[in-house]
Amino acid sequence: MGSPKLDVQEVRKLDAYFKRLFGNPRIRVVPKKQDSADVFVGEECIGALAVDEDDDDDERSYNFEMKITLGDASTTAPDVRKLDAYLKRKFDNERVRVVPRLKKKDSAEVYVGEEYIGVLFFDEKDPRSSYLELPILALDLDEPGLLKS
Repeated sequence: MGSPKLDVQEVRKLDAYFKRLFGNPRIRVVPKKQDSADVFVGEECIGALAVDEDDDDDERSYNFEMKITLGDASTTAPDVRKLDAYLKRKFDNERVRVVPRLKKKDSAEVYVGEEYIGVLFFDEKDPRSSYLELPILALDLDEPGLLKS
């Protein structure tokens, strides 16, 4: 089994992946610990990235998590429209979309254009809070032309 440590090449690929995915050159991946990194848009840290090594098949993957808090004490339920607008602003990309799920009310799907990128989970205990979970597979980072010198 390999080490969960993030190496320089992986950080470069993850950085390029986020820039391409969101079409935003201001996104940066900054290593924090051996197996994690922070993700910034400009100077603002928007979330954390962690290595997720699957012991079953030695597939290396990554998970980006971003906590979102919107509303005030009177908020009783997540507002998908506000979450959609927030993510568009945060990533500076009008193609980001939050789409309610038909059968599940505890979460929504997140897309960039037509590409599904992750799930936005609503916090059951705090209706103001949501968590964007964006899984990244190692093969996502092997896309031709991802790293342009």
